[in-house]
Amino acid sequence: MRQSALRKSFIGALVLASAALGSAAAQGQVIGDSPQALDLVDNAAYFGDNLEDGNSGATFADRFTFTVDEALGVNIDAIVGSVSRSAGIGLDITGLWIYDGNDTLVSTGAALRSGALDVWTVAGDGLAAGDYYLRVDGNVVSSEGASFGGAVMLAPVPEPGTYGMMLGGLGALGFLARRRQAKRG
Repeated sequence: MRQSALRKSFIGALVLASAALGSAAAQGQVIGDSPQALDLVDNAAYFGDNLEDGNSGATFADRFTFTVDEALGVNIDAIVGSVSRSAGIGLDITGLWIYDGNDTLVSTGAALRSGALDVWTVAGDGLAAGDYYLRVDGNVVSSEGASFGGAVMLAPVPEPGTYGMMLGGLGALGFLARRRQAKRG
């Protein structure tokens, strides 16, 4: 009797292990070249990844790292896209985010277009000095090779004094225009 119960336990454990392995295989493998350091030139960079053929059903979650050196911080804008002949070929981008070096979400991107042409954008304001990364997620929808690419632009946040000078200049222009108008009238 005891052997029968042991055999049933073993068979149950074997079935459970097979189900766990089967569910992992059904989800597909995670592929991609990650992390990649962005080569910022004049606060701009291109990024992307090529995914080999034979990966239908696989997912990717690529990270593109960069460092903000500006003491006052920067604003960031990024776009990523992929193109294929139809929505059933290539890959499907499912998300674009900005994270800081501690894996804290900074900003979530938005899909502008999905299907044969996928386009996502993300923006972040006032990033302090430190390490960050862009994360691009997606699914490979066919066995053909696929790729995605994007661009990122960092723009320093203007100093408060810059805004004061701009407002002072606009005020002086308004004063001069009103004075000219008064002389004509």
